[in-house]
Amino acid sequence: MINSIALLLVKLVQWPRIRFYSALSTANLKGKASINQPSLMIGSGIIEFERNVKIGYFPSPYFLNGYSHLETRNKTSLIKIGENTHINNNFVVIAEHKTINIGKRCFIGTHVEICDSDFHGIAISERNVSKFEMAKPVTIEDDVFIGSNVKILKGSIIRHGSVIANGSIVTGEIPANVIAGGIPAKVLRAI
Repeated sequence: MINSIALLLVKLVQWPRIRFYSALSTANLKGKASINQPSLMIGSGIIEFERNVKIGYFPSPYFLNGYSHLETRNKTSLIKIGENTHINNNFVVIAEHKTINIGKRCFIGTHVEICDSDFHGIAISERNVSKFEMAKPVTIEDDVFIGSNVKILKGSIIRHGSVIANGSIVTGEIPANVIAGGIPAKVLRAI
């Protein structure tokens, strides 16, 4: 159990970092999240929080030496995070052209990355080009548990109640109420 003096010291160290990242943030926000780890929120799209969303967790790795990054790169971009969703430290979510929708009551581990785009073409002539049609929305339904170090790529859908194992890369659709893992993530068993 962490004693109250240690917790107070942690808050005193973290508060200026949170304020600094908040001052750098330029995103169009709807709603409010409980920010416990510095979070940079930038872009010209919209980041929407439903009730009781929490970003950052102590005691958990990277709490004092990392930050979360939420970015909507274009006016068409939307990141929506559902109520009672708890996100651990060093979270990265980037919506370049489409929507990334995270459902209600989700738990997201440390170092999770979610992107709606490859951010550029594969051909040499397109490596500096980001096109709307290269992006696909990402949907994470309610009550999903995402382990640490998971990457969720464009077009992915994770259905209600599923668990994604640590270190997995999600590239497609994961059905409801299963444990999935691997590269690419595949169903391991039903819950």
